[in-house]
Amino acid sequence: MPYLALNIDMGKRAVLIVGGGKVAARKLQTLREAGAVVRVVAPAVLPAIREQEASGAVTIRSGGYETADLDGVTLVVAATDDPAVNRRVALEAVEKGILVSVADQPEAGDCHFPAVLRRGGLEIAVSTGGRCPALAAEVRDAIAGMIGNDYADLVEQLAADREKLLTEGNGTTYNKALLRTKARCLIAELSAPKDIS
Repeated sequence: MPYLALNIDMGKRAVLIVGGGKVAARKLQTLREAGAVVRVVAPAVLPAIREQEASGAVTIRSGGYETADLDGVTLVVAATDDPAVNRRVALEAVEKGILVSVADQPEAGDCHFPAVLRRGGLEIAVSTGGRCPALAAEVRDAIAGMIGNDYADLVEQLAADREKLLTEGNGTTYNKALLRTKARCLIAELSAPKDIS
């Protein structure tokens, strides 16, 4: 089944991570970068997660998962090393209408974390719908070789141009065509072979 590719403003949204190991730590980092308010529930957590609690970036409840842990969250990440616990988290989250990502059984959840390449305001997400995250990461890394840090400046330049166009009162079709043409030209300049003589 195809998935909807959608960027969500996670700023100040509550997220629950069930699990305290390496996968949980990676998901925690991604969610924190997105501005989410993260709670972790696990009998034990890695020191890297515990350090973030000390800084106030995350709250941790030591112990096993309980249904009440789902209260008030927008997203749940099931990342324990116990498939039965992950299945239970997924079933209860779906029952409550909460989005859930299941680390060891992507098909049990209803959303997945893509492999993301960031260049300033430009984000390129690659996903296999949870079927082969390793392939998504390899494709992302291949794209990274083609999309350099200059694209961050390109985003800022075109965003400023767009803001200016919006104040000029031109039609949407005109603005879109102009910005697409300019973007195409700037990308061509970035992609052109450099004279190293």
